[in-house]
Amino acid sequence: MTLPIVAVVGRPNVGKSTFVNRIIQTQNAIVHQQSGVTRDRSYHRADWNGREFMLVDTGGIEFATDDAFGSSIRQQAEVAAAEADLVIFLVDGSVGIAPGDQEVANLLRRHKTPVFLVVNKLDTPGREEAAHEFWALGLDTPWPVSATHGHGTGDLLDALVDALPECAAEEGGADEIGVAIIGKPNAGKSSLYNRLLGEERAIVSDVAGTTRDAIDTLLDHGEQHFRLVDTAGLRRKSQIDESVEYYGFVRAMRAIDRADVAVLVIDAETGVTDQDQRVARFAEDRGCGIVVALNKWDLLASPEAKTEIVARLPEKLGFISYAPVVRVSALTGTGVHKVLPMVSSVYTSCTRQIPTNKLNSLLTELRATGHTISKGGRILRLQYVTQTGTKPPVFTFFANHPRMVDPNYERYLENRLRESFDLVGTPVRLRFRQKG
Repeated sequence: MTLPIVAVVGRPNVGKSTFVNRIIQTQNAIVHQQSGVTRDRSYHRADWNGREFMLVDTGGIEFATDDAFGSSIRQQAEVAAAEADLVIFLVDGSVGIAPGDQEVANLLRRHKTPVFLVVNKLDTPGREEAAHEFWALGLDTPWPVSATHGHGTGDLLDALVDALPECAAEEGGADEIGVAIIGKPNAGKSSLYNRLLGEERAIVSDVAGTTRDAIDTLLDHGEQHFRLVDTAGLRRKSQIDESVEYYGFVRAMRAIDRADVAVLVIDAETGVTDQDQRVARFAEDRGCGIVVALNKWDLLASPEAKTEIVARLPEKLGFISYAPVVRVSALTGTGVHKVLPMVSSVYTSCTRQIPTNKLNSLLTELRATGHTISKGGRILRLQYVTQTGTKPPVFTFFANHPRMVDPNYERYLENRLRESFDLVGTPVRLRFRQKG
């Protein structure tokens, strides 16, 4: 399910990060008095009365500044209005309309994106009338709030969730496999996308970040239907200076949220990088099936170089060791014919339902080995297991002392499940509950 995006914009030090922390009820956004602390835009899952949305904290917008990042940060108002589903324009009610507020308001008015004008720092009850001054910005009703104390935020959120579009359900028919092509910039994602389609449907370029949108294309391969999504190259947040590219990053996250299987494209010439690991964790955390595509395989000069990169995969991508690896050249087409059949196989694993009797037969075998956990005179006993979810598969174990289960024992159980059942390419989630 794709969540609507709400971007928070405004001048420096109007309380954007404090406001975001109030809404998400954590201290994830950095709060500091120094101007320009929030440069790397951050996104947070938020919920109000059962409505979920993605809240984006952005850098302060200044129109007269010597800050080297000022120009790219100023673009946020324009890009937020174009890419977000709703914009919160935060202003400082303790100082009134300040230089720069009108310029931001003018930018936001040029777009059709709904804008909520929120007047912050009205910390003393009874000062709500101070918000009336902001009608002059021409952005409809000013909402008086105190992000520090929470005054007015409940009424604001009631109106905000009513204005949000409905969460987008999974697109396409039930027999379609959603495939997100992901990876760091210049790994060859768009080239692979085009090769799979057999036609030029995405922009192929050596410029990082060329693909700033996610382009869905339907593809029939034999009797199987695929929905391919070419996503923007993902970088570390500290390297995302252009606000346009940042929102491409957000939309890539949306694509991963919608996908059933992610094809992680790795540049075989450079090997697995930290960025590749980070992208893989995004997909794994979101429960996507994963196929690793070692692209540019034809450019490796020697058999030794090919052996070395494959040998280092367990070291670099051990956390997705379950993901199958295909060696391809998007440029020449070598090996590309293996990608979609592998995606189909991984999707079958993601959606597989394993009968409870087979799971408990395995559990009986495991108990017979005597391998368990003991602590303080207590012994962990797994009594029953059943599958409680798919995409990815979820297995719930009932035990006498479920809190005794540690990460090592979880890995042991997961490995036994993978050895006994065909779970190639899919993450596995284990849950532990008290019996009775």
